[in-house]
Amino acid sequence: MNYSTPGVYVEEIAKLPPSVAPVNTAIPAFIGYTEKRPDAEPHRLTSMLEYEELFGGAFSDITAIVADYTGTQNGTAPSITITGLAADTKFKMYYSLALYFANGGGPCYVASANTYKTNTGVLNSVDRGELTTALAEIKKEDEPTLLVFPDAVGLNSAVAMGTLYQAAFSQCADLKDRFLISDLLSDNTGAIEDDSLAFRNNIGTSNLKYGGAYYPNLETIYTPFVDYTSTIVVYTDAGGSTTSGMVLRQSEEVIAQAANPTVLRDNSLFHVNNKAYHEILGQINAVKLILPPSSAMAGIYASVDRTRGVWKAPANVSLNAVRRPMIVIDDADQEDLNIDQDGKSINAIRSFTGRGTLVWGARTLAGNDNEWRYVSVRRFFIMAEESIKKATQQFVFENNDANTWVKVKAMINNFLTLQWRAGALYGDKPNEAFFVKVGLGETMSSQDILEGRMIIEIGMAVVRPAEFIILRFSHFIQDA
Repeated sequence: MNYSTPGVYVEEIAKLPPSVAPVNTAIPAFIGYTEKRPDAEPHRLTSMLEYEELFGGAFSDITAIVADYTGTQNGTAPSITITGLAADTKFKMYYSLALYFANGGGPCYVASANTYKTNTGVLNSVDRGELTTALAEIKKEDEPTLLVFPDAVGLNSAVAMGTLYQAAFSQCADLKDRFLISDLLSDNTGAIEDDSLAFRNNIGTSNLKYGGAYYPNLETIYTPFVDYTSTIVVYTDAGGSTTSGMVLRQSEEVIAQAANPTVLRDNSLFHVNNKAYHEILGQINAVKLILPPSSAMAGIYASVDRTRGVWKAPANVSLNAVRRPMIVIDDADQEDLNIDQDGKSINAIRSFTGRGTLVWGARTLAGNDNEWRYVSVRRFFIMAEESIKKATQQFVFENNDANTWVKVKAMINNFLTLQWRAGALYGDKPNEAFFVKVGLGETMSSQDILEGRMIIEIGMAVVRPAEFIILRFSHFIQDA
């Protein structure tokens, strides 16, 4: 500063060195279909309440329930058999978000590909083109680090799903800051080899280190959404008399405001036959929805990152809001899923007696790649690369000389030392865990400096999961 006028001048002198702030590691972007679509823009959410305010509720194609109330037989109590309910739902976004939050999920993005129905009320179908367009909108957002397609299985085609996932892999590779969690198409009948083969044959071979796959589908604690005020009941009583046209339950608020409330009560099974209503309700609650595992895994990623660190493999962790995997996988089944001749590893979700439902795999789809075999290693590098990239932006257009190199090297060294102390890197000492190189004759030539390039080389020894624990026992023969 030039001082010309007498007076007191205040100068602030920066004493703290520049630092690298770790970026968020588990901010998933969910791409699928919603009840409402405010716009084509992705929206950041932190709860189901925010989701419902912006995107509406769950999908239901249940418009009528047929209930047959059988009479007493041999002194046993009457029961109701109902039809019209299914454990599957065409659009899964709402329930997938609920499963994500139940498993420890936090902030996330939702990109709506379209609404359940058109403006004329016609039911939409899951369309690969619409999902791909929504994926392109997510590309504009910097914060997401995970990609999830809850409705991809609704394409009902392994070929279409593979094409969609290839587009997602391409985005991950272009941006280098996100990771795909993919599902397999399955009819839940136990055809493990067929399901895995169809998936592997259609996901291509490029950029597979940026994604992981999980199998099988999960039976959850959630029940199908039924709009009680509009779902019609076709009801046959114990005497064989059939009544149709009643709704399950008329809203008390609507009844109170009606000019003739008696008509509405007579049109409501809850008011006409409360016992039958509660039996139907019990059977509705007995139906448990089947969902693909990707949204639960996004929640597991977020939970493990928060409690242990992104370098901890998201495996050997129990799933919440899940009753069971739809297919029982044993050790022999998992051999072919976990290790594939083409490297396309598929992570199994299994049930263990006394332990519940656990994630029992930690590999990327590049299972034969020694560098990028594990999900935790790939995601730690994504975090470190993105964090250091953002931190070094302040040095763009700074003098490309030793003073700048020292600052940059010290900044990155400090960041990686903290990661080593947290347990993310191997080595008894920092210099065994990582290296940072920058300088003339070390990473740059004189020509590089003339052309304005500052080249930094960073190496990290990231911890890897103990995937196979081998206990070796032998007889110890005591000396005489």
